[in-house]
Amino acid sequence: MNKEVPIKETAKSDYEKPTTAQLREALNHEKRKSEYKSTFKATIGILVAVAAASVLVSSFFVTVLKISGDSMSPTLATGQIVLAFNTDVFEPGELVAFYYNNKVLVKRVIGSPGDWIDIDTDGNVTINGVALDEPYLTEKSLEPTDIDFPYQVPENRYFVLGDNRSVSIDSRSDVVGCISKEQLIGHVFFRLYPFDVFGVIENN
Repeated sequence: MNKEVPIKETAKSDYEKPTTAQLREALNHEKRKSEYKSTFKATIGILVAVAAASVLVSSFFVTVLKISGDSMSPTLATGQIVLAFNTDVFEPGELVAFYYNNKVLVKRVIGSPGDWIDIDTDGNVTINGVALDEPYLTEKSLEPTDIDFPYQVPENRYFVLGDNRSVSIDSRSDVVGCISKEQLIGHVFFRLYPFDVFGVIENN
């Protein structure tokens, strides 16, 4: 006689359904993951765009330079990092960066093409007979020079001087002379570093 084998009942816990709260938490978790991925992708995209823009700006509009030497003291000091706006149009008193013997020099524009420059024995500068006010200097000096004054700036060239006149080798010397437009990098206008002097560089 066959005996009936009782069917084992499955525990309710084996098939326990998730609660509404658990489902909501799971959905929120997936939503947060999706939002994080979207934010991460957007951030990467922004960083790439900013980097590309920085390269373009640096290549076509602005050049980053590190100052070396004391010829522009006290206006600029060794180790400072500055920006130069790429241009070939300057006014007397503006700072200019230019190439010289595979180096980059920074000086101050004193005279433009055709100007008559004169420097007396006390270091006072005149442009076309008008005395140049130079509040950025701590001392004036005629030397070092090996050219005769008054001196007329040649066509398409600029007469430049360092602010630390007694040590600067600049347009007073045939070694550097007046700089041509082909040598120009641009107008030095902003100091990036050190941070305690961060900001626009005043021309006076």
